[in-house]
Amino acid sequence: MEFTKEIYEYIEQLCKGVKEAESSIANSTLPQRNTALVNIAKALLENKDEILEANKADVENAAKNGVIPTMIDRLTLNEARIKGISDALYELVGLKDVLGMGDVWTRPNGIEIKRVRVPLGVVAIIFEARPNVTVDAAALCIKTGNAVVLRGGKEAINTNRVFIRLMKKALEQAGICPDCLALVDNTSREGASVLMSMRDYIDVLIPRGSAGLIRTVVDNAKMPVIETGAGNCHLYVDRDADIDMAVKVASNAKNQRPSVCNAIETLLVHSSVAKEFLPKFAAISEQFNLDIRGCERTREILVNAKTATEEDYATEYDDYIIAVKVVDSVEEAVKHINKYNTKHSEAIITNNITTAEYFQKNIDAAAVYVNASTRFTDGNEFGFGAEIGISTQKLHARGPMGLEALTTVKYLVSGNGQIR
Repeated sequence: MEFTKEIYEYIEQLCKGVKEAESSIANSTLPQRNTALVNIAKALLENKDEILEANKADVENAAKNGVIPTMIDRLTLNEARIKGISDALYELVGLKDVLGMGDVWTRPNGIEIKRVRVPLGVVAIIFEARPNVTVDAAALCIKTGNAVVLRGGKEAINTNRVFIRLMKKALEQAGICPDCLALVDNTSREGASVLMSMRDYIDVLIPRGSAGLIRTVVDNAKMPVIETGAGNCHLYVDRDADIDMAVKVASNAKNQRPSVCNAIETLLVHSSVAKEFLPKFAAISEQFNLDIRGCERTREILVNAKTATEEDYATEYDDYIIAVKVVDSVEEAVKHINKYNTKHSEAIITNNITTAEYFQKNIDAAAVYVNASTRFTDGNEFGFGAEIGISTQKLHARGPMGLEALTTVKYLVSGNGQIR
């Protein structure tokens, strides 16, 4: 692919600068990194008016460009959300340092081998309309000694510029080279493509956003990629389900916050309980104006439901829309899920232990739930304290990626003249 010279040179120089500053963050001390995080937390609150003003412009532009309400909600900041981002930084400071962790052993020939955790290096993150990701991702990289290149979407560009300026100042105050953090100010598709070609400067690329964004990055990136975020998640209501529990969990998994990746997009219901469950689920979902799209058997029960298409079952809506299908067995449910899912989070509601075990064993996903909402797939909820994203692949990391997932290992080998 041919790139515009101006864009290519801008991004190359930016990435080169981050690579040159990598050693500053990699060799920093834990007190330095924690000080930088505290500085950022304070700066967010001290400069909240400037942040909100920039965010207001982003929200207004998004509305003019026809961005759907649920996505605008993800874009929008207020004082409470800024405080939440700040509080999360203090929590991150309190987490133990993973760098240097490892083990040691001695071989029969006397050679001592230490395996220790070290930063990945330069981490690039391409993400979409959630400005909190700008701070969260940068902070996790700072905590783990990684340099970072951020490329957010055009919807949050004004907010992101303010965040980056505040964070670079906080790094400098902590004695860490501020050039280890950078924002790609070009939000065009070409800009993203150029970033994906920067293999000489970037060690790993993490996309966070829609299935389309992730697919584009996986198909085009020249460096290793960790897939995160795409969430075509399902909940299966089994014949042995507690119906009241199923209604409560299903509504939470879909309606509590439909724009996030761990919200369900499809409901599968056993035919023996469909007539009892579906009307109750539809009734509790009326307050959210949930758009229900179902198979023929679903529409016989919910006459106002729309007809579900093949595309509906394959879609991550991120909205108040859900696909429904009536099935005749757990085996049919598992087959459907493994055909359409993005290997993120899947759930079953059942009181049958054998069925639950079959479901968990045969579903191919990072997180498989029994009698609980998929909304728990989250670094904080899993007790990791923080996350860079939800990995939907199997190599290097899977599921919520905490601090350890942003590190790799190095072997330190010591001897006294041994030869082989």
